[in-house]
Amino acid sequence: MTNGPGYTPLTPLAFLARSAEVFPGKTAYVHGERRASYAEFAAEATRLAHALRASGVRPGDRVAYLAPNVPELLVAHFAVPLAGAVLVAVNTRLAPEEVRYILDHSDARLLVVDAALHPAVAPLAGALPETVTVPAPGAEPDPAVGGIGYADLLARGSDDPLPWSVDDENAPISINYTSGTTGRPKGVVYTHRGAYLNALGEVMHSQHGSGSVYLWTLPMFHCNGWCTPWALVAIGGTQVCLRAVVAADIWRLIDTEGVTHLNGAPTVLVTIANAAEAHPLERPLVVTTAGAPPSPTIIGRMEELGARIVHVYGLTETYGPYSVCEPQPGWTSLAAPERARLLARQGVGMIQTDGLRIVDDAMEDVPADGATLGEIVMRGNNVMQGYHRDEEATAKAFRGGWFHSGDLGVRHPDGYVELRDRSKDIIISGGENISTVEVERAIDSHPAVLEVAVVAVPDDRWGERPKAFVVLREGRAATESEIIEHVRGGLARYKAPDAVEFVAELPKTSTGKIQKFQLREKEWAGRDRRVQG
Repeated sequence: MTNGPGYTPLTPLAFLARSAEVFPGKTAYVHGERRASYAEFAAEATRLAHALRASGVRPGDRVAYLAPNVPELLVAHFAVPLAGAVLVAVNTRLAPEEVRYILDHSDARLLVVDAALHPAVAPLAGALPETVTVPAPGAEPDPAVGGIGYADLLARGSDDPLPWSVDDENAPISINYTSGTTGRPKGVVYTHRGAYLNALGEVMHSQHGSGSVYLWTLPMFHCNGWCTPWALVAIGGTQVCLRAVVAADIWRLIDTEGVTHLNGAPTVLVTIANAAEAHPLERPLVVTTAGAPPSPTIIGRMEELGARIVHVYGLTETYGPYSVCEPQPGWTSLAAPERARLLARQGVGMIQTDGLRIVDDAMEDVPADGATLGEIVMRGNNVMQGYHRDEEATAKAFRGGWFHSGDLGVRHPDGYVELRDRSKDIIISGGENISTVEVERAIDSHPAVLEVAVVAVPDDRWGERPKAFVVLREGRAATESEIIEHVRGGLARYKAPDAVEFVAELPKTSTGKIQKFQLREKEWAGRDRRVQG
């Protein structure tokens, strides 16, 4: 493409340049008593970018951050690319060996780590890149980590202006590592162009405006927080940082900071809706949810509190959200349970995407009958550039010219897509497909159930059958037979679980996604299960 007056490379850096000029005195972020205006935010990013360069960071180098949702990580989303480098935000719940793998695989030049997370890197002493420690309340830095303090890093910088632009919009802006549940985590490469477009899509579909006050209940390390650090800056909103998802803190900040938006997985919504502090909202609150199919039950509960649900769907490889369940005009007049059922679908492609396809093994589109299963595939501006240093995995993911999600779904006659399962989660019992998501929704509608996960377990007659793991609401009771009969009241009998195990909690990722593979592996120990995908 030839550069000229009609072309400027797209980059989210331009968002901060604009908001610092248009909203210089407006609050850009909040963290406890700490507040920064947009002018101060831009100055922080500029000083940090200079400091990174003074520390030996060169264009294209990777800079890793191991930190919760604190302002330092928010500023890094602009400062690292402003220095010409690539941000690697590391999952804060990883074990030291997992952190080491990501630092080595990304070849990080510098590591910025929150003092509270020193236990994750102290065992790696002597094998770390240059390390910078961010102070944390109540956390004493481990001397074994070494390095310098964050203030010392900033002292290396200056306030000299830097251009809020890039020469190549397709250059990497970040690398996000997958969870690695079936092997080593893969580094998903995002570009300046993709981040710019996805951020604008978030602004539109979550209906952000300059009056938005966004609460950080989604980890910033997860898909760069679905590109929300850039999205809120684009529109001149305010971001409220939060170190941990604690229900009491969430409700306090909703009330005291005038929160208008938050994002999170359905399990985060369960935490919010069932908190002792939960109460009818005094102002509109838009809750954007993804990470797993939300049940109509939790959607209905959040709506009862006064929240408006925006249901999106995507993967790390698609910058987070790629599709949205766009409400249709007639849905507002439907009864709450029916509206919640429709809102639980994954919907249609967001405005910045090429849309969703559901295909068979021959890459042919399946009928839009709401019943025929196929794999969800995507392509376009908001699909990753590829996997960092893994050409084989990249080629496999893009076979046939589309990114293969590994998710199975159906397309309804109205064109809306509904996710039925991950290919590895679908239960094949006696030749019949059973969607664990469908069974989970049926169980979740029982008034005593707080959370549920359904997995395949071995069966000598049928090959495999559903088993449910259930967390009950505090003070509520239910028996195995009651749960099974409840499911049979709404689904075909063969879809009902043969067994229900009541547990205190379900294994989850740091983003709140239930880790079914842990439950499934325990049930299949010593036996071979052949799964799709």
